[in-house]
Amino acid sequence: MKICIFGAASAHIDKKYIDKVEALAEKMARRGHSLVFGAGGSGLMGAAARGTKRGGGYIHGVIPNFFREERLESIYDQCDELTYTETMAERKTTMEDDCDAFIIVPGGIGTLEEFFEVITLKQLGRHHKAIAFYNIDGYYDTLESFMHEMSQKKFMAEACHEMYAIFTDADELFEYLENYVATDVSARELKNTED
Repeated sequence: MKICIFGAASAHIDKKYIDKVEALAEKMARRGHSLVFGAGGSGLMGAAARGTKRGGGYIHGVIPNFFREERLESIYDQCDELTYTETMAERKTTMEDDCDAFIIVPGGIGTLEEFFEVITLKQLGRHHKAIAFYNIDGYYDTLESFMHEMSQKKFMAEACHEMYAIFTDADELFEYLENYVATDVSARELKNTED
């Protein structure tokens, strides 16, 4: 299975996140899966790549040309395949199209934007892929609380909570991805637009 990991590019985050994501990605590779990611060499992107490489997995990095030209972040130099895109939108589309499932590890604005794009596309029936959070040290507890607040206040359909899952245990996360069966819920029901 090709698994896309979205996560922080920051080199300034606590080492506990880096260690956990490296171990997650190594386990992923040892289970026979490959990595699709944003090609960054630092932060949790770099950790995902290093872990995958250590586990013997295949790595496809995707990054816009302007990151290289403007040196916005380091590029992981041991990708088995490296795709350059013209825009951030093309980068996301390439990663989304090339993978079979998504893992969201801790991240900032870009990571949240990537999560909300893939869950929106799933809500609209554009894909039926598994989406799983790896919730290290409670990082996504507040987001999960807010997602429930959205559904309680009717800004989001309750059924949308079935479109993703949150894990603190890596083995449980991979069991979920490997055994995932898409639910037969209509986009209309997920959009919560019926009166």
